[in-house]
Amino acid sequence: MNYRDFGKTGEKISALGFGCMRFPEYSEGEQHFVDQDKVDEMITLAYNEGVNYFDTAPGYCNTNSEVALGRAVKGFRDKILISTKCPLGGGTDADGYRAKLERSLSRIDTDYIDFYHFWGIGREEFDNVILGNGLLEAAAKAKEEGLIRHISFSFHDDPSAIKYIIDTAEERGVKMESMLCQYNILDRSNEEMIRYANEKGLGTIAMGPVGGGRLAAPTDLYAKLTGKPSIATYELAFKFCLGNPHLNCALSGMQDVDMITKNVAVASDETAFSAEEWEQLGVAMEQVKKFSELYCTGCKYCQPCPSEIDIPYIFEMWTYYNVYGLKDHAKNMMARYLKEGRKTFADCKQCGLCEKKCPQHLEIRKNLEMVCKVLCE
Repeated sequence: MNYRDFGKTGEKISALGFGCMRFPEYSEGEQHFVDQDKVDEMITLAYNEGVNYFDTAPGYCNTNSEVALGRAVKGFRDKILISTKCPLGGGTDADGYRAKLERSLSRIDTDYIDFYHFWGIGREEFDNVILGNGLLEAAAKAKEEGLIRHISFSFHDDPSAIKYIIDTAEERGVKMESMLCQYNILDRSNEEMIRYANEKGLGTIAMGPVGGGRLAAPTDLYAKLTGKPSIATYELAFKFCLGNPHLNCALSGMQDVDMITKNVAVASDETAFSAEEWEQLGVAMEQVKKFSELYCTGCKYCQPCPSEIDIPYIFEMWTYYNVYGLKDHAKNMMARYLKEGRKTFADCKQCGLCEKKCPQHLEIRKNLEMVCKVLCE
């Protein structure tokens, strides 16, 4: 495993981070559970292969991710870095911040959080909630007490807000120490601000390095771009992220042992892209331009849908249809989906709740209507 300085935090971070939002799950009636045996196997394998950064959050895996991670790392907690997040909904105040932190500490069963994030913020949340309710000061106090080791934020907004957040926090006497944001070969909008953050001393982590799995299908894209033998697109995507000298870690939401093994191999590869090749690979965005017509990362923030429509799964079908040209496969997926009695746009109540929660600000209802019309023909 390759390791990098994590900004100026004093930590060394593995090039591959483990995103804990896609643990294997099962249901019994109305209750949802994480398959703890499989999680234990996956986390232990990743740790033994050198992964030392594990990222969870209170809402992941039907609120079960934090507990599952805590159980899985019990034997090596002091040898890894754990990240979790503070939801800011409901106008969280300083007391609410502290209560949410203490709940995460309890659920993970740990005395401290290595990197505690203000979760999914933009400028509005930063101004109105974090600054407005004294949360920077609450975070600094928690750090003084040793409950958190580093103050962090994850980001969903216009890239220019990143500079504002970092600089304004510093002006208030609180230094942001790491940042998690969207970045991949398709979506490079945060690239300049990743450089800025890293130059300011922040550790930098990319979420969605393979587009939520949408860039994982094998293609000949690499060969077309470079004239070299083909590699799988997920490998191209990871290498592109890790080729950025200002990015410290690529975070992957791994679902099984096979994904871990493949991603570890890429993150352990000593062969780095040259600066020229890294720039050349940037044109891959043009090669998959059709993808950007509907760029769903599969984060599932739009779930649950009041009409029980599995929006991420339907949009995944569209990726197979529109990006990879697997039209029969996509239509077969939809046929099985319908046979199971599952819901489509025809069942949409037009409440718009999904669009309010979407960090990519997609026009979900409009796109859902279009996709269902094509795939249900």
